[in-house]
Amino acid sequence: MTPVQPPHDCPLCPRLVAFRETWRERAPTWHNAPVRSFGPENAELLIIGLAPGLQGANRTGRPFTGDWAGDLLYATLLEFGFATGVYDERPDDGLELVGARIVNAVRCVPPQNKPVGAEINTCRQFLTGEFEGLPNVKAVVLLGRIAHESTLRALGAPMNAAKFGHGAEHDIGRIRLFDSYHCSRYNTNTGRLTTDMFRAVFARVQEYLC
Repeated sequence: MTPVQPPHDCPLCPRLVAFRETWRERAPTWHNAPVRSFGPENAELLIIGLAPGLQGANRTGRPFTGDWAGDLLYATLLEFGFATGVYDERPDDGLELVGARIVNAVRCVPPQNKPVGAEINTCRQFLTGEFEGLPNVKAVVLLGRIAHESTLRALGAPMNAAKFGHGAEHDIGRIRLFDSYHCSRYNTNTGRLTTDMFRAVFARVQEYLC
């Protein structure tokens, strides 16, 4: 079963549709549409972020591509063997994921990078569909609390089954969740997340999958 993806003109969240239309007028060469997941469907690792960045994935059409968060994420994936090629901040750079797949909890860019609860809930059907279409997933890296909580709901687990915390690990059925602070510029600039902290999460994932 192929993971369910939102249509190019997904109408489900009025505020996000309006924001998307605004940017289609301002920057007509940008992607300005729901950002689909990236990576092979036989992946054992799924990485879940929050939402596309305005000038990152919303511009380029590939998750975490074109902004600082992508610089750190893809460098880490390359280091740990979950990607090959060269990351050059554009979707045609030839970079490929190896045994890993990337998706966002919310597929459309939200104003101020902050989706509201109704948008997170509405878009969860696509996150649920992602899991249903990826039978080999054994490990999930959750970038931030919203990704963590939305994933628990997508998996049908109660919120008290796993408390979010950087470096925390939780088993939900056959899947192990690995929590991380989001690799945003804000978190790295403030020191909340360091490169070594981020690398440590993927080192644990690599160890778990080997």
